[in-house]
Amino acid sequence: MRVAAVQMNSGPRLDANLERCAKLLREAAARGAGLVVLPENFSLMPASEGNRIAAAEQDGAGPAQAFLSAQARQMGLWMVGGTLPMRAQGGARVRASSLVFDNRGRRVARYDKIHLFDVELDSDEAYRESDAIEPGPVTANLICIDTPAGRLGLSVCYDLRFPELYRRLSGDGAELFAVPSAFTATTGHAHWEPLLRARAIENLAYVVASGQCGRHASGRHTHGHSLIVDPWGRILSELDSGEGVVTADIDREIVTSLRRRFPALQHRRI
Repeated sequence: MRVAAVQMNSGPRLDANLERCAKLLREAAARGAGLVVLPENFSLMPASEGNRIAAAEQDGAGPAQAFLSAQARQMGLWMVGGTLPMRAQGGARVRASSLVFDNRGRRVARYDKIHLFDVELDSDEAYRESDAIEPGPVTANLICIDTPAGRLGLSVCYDLRFPELYRRLSGDGAELFAVPSAFTATTGHAHWEPLLRARAIENLAYVVASGQCGRHASGRHTHGHSLIVDPWGRILSELDSGEGVVTADIDREIVTSLRRRFPALQHRRI
């Protein structure tokens, strides 16, 4: 199956983001994609965290969820809906939820981002996602699902720095990973490509990584460079900057063959 990663420069207006997203999804479908991964915060890159909380949707109802379902059904696409803010219990914070819809528009999985980006960078940038976002639980939130492109493991952005998550997912049979992201320009320049290629190489799996790009209303500058990596760590397709789509073909036989001939996953002793 051909897969696609969509790159966006999302802003603080839901309607404008969904309009641009629909255009990019049409492009992905026209290029033959059957599974599409949208970036983190595809529906909303708010000017403030208060705006994110105010825009949170109830599980199972809301304009962003309705959009994903309708687009998947109308275009016949499997879709990993990046992340959107979903109400957490109590309402003081949200979950950063990645929702998967099949090609009939049915939701088949939900993953809530586990690792939150609370860091201070040398560039004087500081981020505290936990001020507005509640981390997803670990044990009940390691999500692998069967898709026409293969068994798909779900993750989001900062999760990429925690290889134990991907090892658990590959242990559950993952043949490809979705990594919707909004990597900062600072960390992206230093670490984005090496981390993505490492996760692919370690687990002998494909990686489909979709990113936000450019400047946003909050002042955040994101890295872009959406890409697709094969199980040997080779970059199959990449978009440096600007909104757009990258595609590549997933060959499950390559995963099977590599894991048989180079059985590193079976050689683990720790």
